[in-house]
Amino acid sequence: MGSIQDILAEMDNVLNKVEEQNVAELAEKLAEGKRIFTAGEGRSGLMAKSFAMRLMHLGGEVFVLGETITPSLKEGDILIAVSGSGTTKQTVWTAEKAREIGVKVIAVTTNPDSPLGKSADSHLVIPAATKFRREGESGSVQPLGSLFDQCAHILFDAICLEYGKAKKVSHEAAFSKHSNME
Repeated sequence: MGSIQDILAEMDNVLNKVEEQNVAELAEKLAEGKRIFTAGEGRSGLMAKSFAMRLMHLGGEVFVLGETITPSLKEGDILIAVSGSGTTKQTVWTAEKAREIGVKVIAVTTNPDSPLGKSADSHLVIPAATKFRREGESGSVQPLGSLFDQCAHILFDAICLEYGKAKKVSHEAAFSKHSNME
């Protein structure tokens, strides 16, 4: 097998272990009309940002924590906190602080028993390899947490597909929110 086939096989293995119902339930929670915030560091943070961007295209009121124009969180908001290991200090601290405020925290991680998982109200568990290669994680030929990040991106797109359907957002309506400065 070549590199592309290896990556696709790994992703297929991981994604087939994720319950479709979890994806649908998460999309439903997000479609309830509350403000959505995303958080994560490194590549996980980039996946969170790409998720926020697509939710914005679909009409969501969404923000990325750490950006200069992000408003303060308040009770009733939703935070999507992304960390493959569930131990990234800034992401864990953010989730804990958000819970203190009354924000609903959804952890996207490989480990629901991690510090991030324990600070969350609900989870999207992605059973992929992380950079730590801990016991119980799936193996990967890819470096670091690439497999987790790839699967997170696909799952976020699946959530957006369901979110868009729930909100009845057409391609044309989403495209109207796409950047026109490129």
